[in-house]
Amino acid sequence: MTSSVSKGCFVFKPSAKRRRNTPTVEDYFIHGSEDTENSKLRFRNCQTLWEKMKADTELLQDELNRKILDSLLAFIRKSVSTFQRGTDDWASRMRAHEIPTAALVLGVNVPDHDMTFQCLADQLQQSVTPFVVSVQATECAALNHMMQRVLERLIGTSVSVDNEEPEQRSTNVNQKRVHCSLITLCNWYKTVTKKAASGTPRKKRTSVGKDMQQHPPIVVIFKDLEAFNPKVLQDFILICSRYVEQLPLMFVFGIATSPSTIQHMLPHSVSSLLGIELFQSLSCTQHLASVIDKVILTSQFPFKPSGKVLQVLVSIFLYHDFSVRNFIKGLQLALLEHFHSQPLSVLCCKKEALVHATELSHRNVERLQQLPSFMRYVEEQGPQEQVELLTSDDHVKEVCQKLLKDLRKYHKNYYPILRCLHILTASLPKYPLGKQIRELHISCLEKNVWENEEYASAMQLLRMMAKDELTSALQKCAEILKSVKTKKMRAALLQLDNLLAKFDQPGDLAADENAAGEDLTSPGKGLQKKTDLFQLQKTLLEMKKSRRTKTMSPFEILRDQALEFIDSLVRSHLAPPESQPLYEVCYYSSSAVLRRHLNATPRTSIQTALSNPYHYLKNENLRAEDGTVSNAAPDICIVYKLHLECGRLINLYDWLEAYATVVSAAEGKDPDSADFGKVDELKHARFIQAVSELEFLGFIKSTKQKTDHVSRLTWGGC
Repeated sequence: MTSSVSKGCFVFKPSAKRRRNTPTVEDYFIHGSEDTENSKLRFRNCQTLWEKMKADTELLQDELNRKILDSLLAFIRKSVSTFQRGTDDWASRMRAHEIPTAALVLGVNVPDHDMTFQCLADQLQQSVTPFVVSVQATECAALNHMMQRVLERLIGTSVSVDNEEPEQRSTNVNQKRVHCSLITLCNWYKTVTKKAASGTPRKKRTSVGKDMQQHPPIVVIFKDLEAFNPKVLQDFILICSRYVEQLPLMFVFGIATSPSTIQHMLPHSVSSLLGIELFQSLSCTQHLASVIDKVILTSQFPFKPSGKVLQVLVSIFLYHDFSVRNFIKGLQLALLEHFHSQPLSVLCCKKEALVHATELSHRNVERLQQLPSFMRYVEEQGPQEQVELLTSDDHVKEVCQKLLKDLRKYHKNYYPILRCLHILTASLPKYPLGKQIRELHISCLEKNVWENEEYASAMQLLRMMAKDELTSALQKCAEILKSVKTKKMRAALLQLDNLLAKFDQPGDLAADENAAGEDLTSPGKGLQKKTDLFQLQKTLLEMKKSRRTKTMSPFEILRDQALEFIDSLVRSHLAPPESQPLYEVCYYSSSAVLRRHLNATPRTSIQTALSNPYHYLKNENLRAEDGTVSNAAPDICIVYKLHLECGRLINLYDWLEAYATVVSAAEGKDPDSADFGKVDELKHARFIQAVSELEFLGFIKSTKQKTDHVSRLTWGGC
């Protein structure tokens, strides 16, 4: 009996069986998978492929951020060395009360800022100073909060604020607390630097120089400058400027919009206390182009997003957040969805695909035979081959290995020709095939690019290109083809080199062009003489005829040959992936699923929930015909449906009576009874709550135009 024990502590250890049943990530992946036979193998392939893609993107992001981070580190080191000299240079800055400040313009891609600032803080702690602190606007609503955050993260102990409540002080009575002021920070900094100078080991020992170890700077990073309260920021800078002689303070301002934000937030009396230097990071669109080039426009990774999927990811990037980090997360979601929903994605790997093709089960062979691309391939074969492809599993596996090799060769030839076409057309007026290579890639994925009007326009503009521009672009194409080792690309490179050699061979190309120009204008010499209208018309007709029948110059002949060669490469290697058998193994095309997961539509979701509560609640009592709401629906749904029947101004009393009538019917009351539709206190309170919720969601608002009326804010009832 434990009831007689007044106080006690009883420990119940969890059983080992319960701990072993904890679901893992693999369990979540396998649950709901269409094919459980190879789901574990698909999960491992997905994990391996994503780890490789993630490592490559992180390495690329480090390379892109290295330039701006190196510039920041050089600026901080320069400021530290100035402080170390201490006599002339730093004394002049002390008299001006200037705090070295780096204004880092990162753009509006806010989700990527944390990663950049974390990388900056790590670099500073490794090579410059251990005293780095980052603050955000959400935690610095008041000056004492900002001071508290800075001191706590630097000193590592709790900091007491003067206006702190007694209850908060009593809860932390056992902790060592210091007063929240810069005097406390000065005393702590002197103590720490003395210990470091005397040889006492410090907790955060870093690989900084000897001069920086004596007086390392204190770097305060403001991650989102625009979000800070200007008054709080001004007061903090004014206080810090009084301690420049004792503390080597430095600021880093994270700016999302424009450097002029500093002048808008800080008056001249405050901004003059800062020695500001501007640093501009790489634009997010250039960053995105590098990521797409590294991860998508390469044959290194077998997984490929379709044109519509890539368009969804790029649209979310351009119209929502400008976040490369979110773009990569969306690509990861597409990868996960592909491996989870497509059983044949077991073949979507680089080295083991041929081995997995020989191990396909009979069910997976049937799935492979049902693929639209494989069915088209079967229709193109002879009668005997069709019978074997539809009846023999072993023969299907052999053909599958051959088709996977062909698909790999297709990708190896596709991307070099895509880059060559982009180089030739990216500088054309009005960019008929797009300014970015991703636009050209999406066009090639959707249909035959040579069937577009834009392609014909681009080829027409290329036929008017000058010799130096054309040869320069063709030389860049040759450099691209040199890095590809396939037989077709080597043959293409050989032909391209021969064309480039022909461009350099004739030394009198210019003379031939001038001679052709003289022949073209020779009929016009008669125009200089005095002539009548009939003679003028005859001369103009002769000029028009001579233009049609004129002989082409050697350069024009070579230019046409080069463009015909490029056109043949495009038609041979830039066919859309749907033309390749088994493309479904590598390409993910469910753009609607991806859009539903990534592209939030709160207004549509709210209106669906209010107009059709069964869609989310799945309660059979809430089922109703289209356009109606069950009287058993939640109050807010009933009130929302009634407000759709009103005009711009809604009478609250009439609205309440209609609501009471619907609720009375839901309660099963007799319509002929006296209590039917009567408004009691409970119904009145429920109605007020529902109306308040609608006002909070933005469907109505109070108005002074009429007494006891509200104004409707939405229209259409959709």
